[in-house]
Amino acid sequence: MAHQLREVGLDFIETAPVRMVFEQEMSAPPESVYRALAEDVPGWEEWFAAVTLARSTGDGSTREIHLKGGGRFQETILAAKDPEVYAYRVDVANAPGARAIAEEWRLTPSGAGTRVRWTFGADGTRAFRIVAKLGRAGLGRAFRDAVKALDRRLAG
Repeated sequence: MAHQLREVGLDFIETAPVRMVFEQEMSAPPESVYRALAEDVPGWEEWFAAVTLARSTGDGSTREIHLKGGGRFQETILAAKDPEVYAYRVDVANAPGARAIAEEWRLTPSGAGTRVRWTFGADGTRAFRIVAKLGRAGLGRAFRDAVKALDRRLAG
């Protein structure tokens, strides 16, 4: 059952009770990576294997995301600064025990490519926080696989 999460801002990403940061290098330049993240929302289905549906809603300031396994999220974009940062919070989720979730994709030039840093911040019931922390390895693997797939897509 979907439920409303607490409204959080960008500062939550740095202070969340559950905070995970993953980094990966890409050969694509930051401008191309940013466009894939922020402007081609349906494209997420092609490079992020866990995503089964991604679409902009409203005037483009919100998104709907569906994940393998049944996760459903309605999100609000918190920051869209080309080509440096793309961040969003989850407003509605069907994740049991979740109270607040926000994510940030920070892009920095690295040679001719990009260093991608994805920060996942969350809060919830004690059980939710434990499960989220146990999922760290899986989230890291999903992130690395997604970045590699996006890099291949942008090179193609």
